Amino acid sequence: MSDYTNLELAIEGHTALVTLANPPANTFTRDGLASLARLVQDLNDNPRITSLIVTGKGEKFFSAGADLKQFADGDKAMAREMARRFGEAFETLSRFRGVSIAAINGYAMGGGLECALACDIRIAESQAQMALPEATVGLLPCAGGTQNLPWIVGEGWAKRMVLLGERVNADTALRIGLVEEVVATGQSLTRAFELARMADKQSPTSIVACKRLLQGARSAPLAQVLPVEREAFVDLFDTYDQAEGVNAFLEKRAPKWSNA
Repeated sequence: MSDYTNLELAIEGHTALVTLANPPANTFTRDGLASLARLVQDLNDNPRITSLIVTGKGEKFFSAGADLKQFADGDKAMAREMARRFGEAFETLSRFRGVSIAAINGYAMGGGLECALACDIRIAESQAQMALPEATVGLLPCAGGTQNLPWIVGEGWAKRMVLLGERVNADTALRIGLVEEVVATGQSLTRAFELARMADKQSPTSIVACKRLLQGARSAPLAQVLPVEREAFVDLFDTYDQAEGVNAFLEKRAPKWSNA
């Protein structure tokens, strides 16, 4: 399917595979970012989709981020529009109602890494390299990098990567919690689909509720969120999946979820 600029979409069961496809480095363009936001919104409207995998086309790059040629003439209007589009695209990706998995198959630099940071889970191939080098060229990460990275790896490593421009390899990324798993070259998609099949066994309505609570923990005080968690638990009793899941367990059979 090719209705989205610089993106390729394939659906396999309950999983959508989105390939960043703007060779040679899969850089993000204004139209490509708008397409990414629209694509995720379209997937949110498809009740059969539980998981979303993002990867890069080719063997070298996940994504090198923005094409710096767009900023060479110092056009502030262009800078403002690109920052807005980056934000809209990756915030929409972060709000995907299901499970999002980044299959990092190569270099994930700048906006490329910020795209991966917007996903729930990150799988890196052993040769992958990751960095937020914007300050090296007089810029800064404007698509969630300064906010998402310290939440994931801690303030110290976030400052090393943002303030010093330090590049990390896959092993270091695993050690600091930037990725959840490292696999051999060429195996990130295989592993991502394995994780997606694990998500298929979960209630899709429970995934939506749980993800909202997990992400809410970033910004809301614990005392405020705990009552919300309890109410969300009770609200699930209004859903088909709750009755189906409990009864399937008691009857020792696989559940048939609402998106089957």
